[in-house]
Amino acid sequence: MVQYQATVDHAFAALADPTRRAVLERLGAGSATISELAEPFAMSLTGMRKHIRLLEEAELVTTEKVGRVRRCMLVPYAFEGISTWLQRLDRFAQVVERTKGAP
Repeated sequence: MVQYQATVDHAFAALADPTRRAVLERLGAGSATISELAEPFAMSLTGMRKHIRLLEEAELVTTEKVGRVRRCMLVPYAFEGISTWLQRLDRFAQVVERTKGAP
């Protein structure tokens, strides 16, 4: 069985949640504070901090304390491992497609 890096496993676990995927999409437009990220979800700051912590553990997001607020941003090249895995999956799908109907 193929073993994947723990970071890829953590990334997919983090991506399993729709709130975290939405946060990543938002951060794709630029950095944001935890308050700004929580607002569209009507979520407490504590709840959003938990989501951010999981994204940080997955090495997809980094945070920086600026004064009294914590600013969040995407980690550069964070999605390379995921992209590599998806390319492997795409190659597998191509093999399946080529062998459809083959005896």
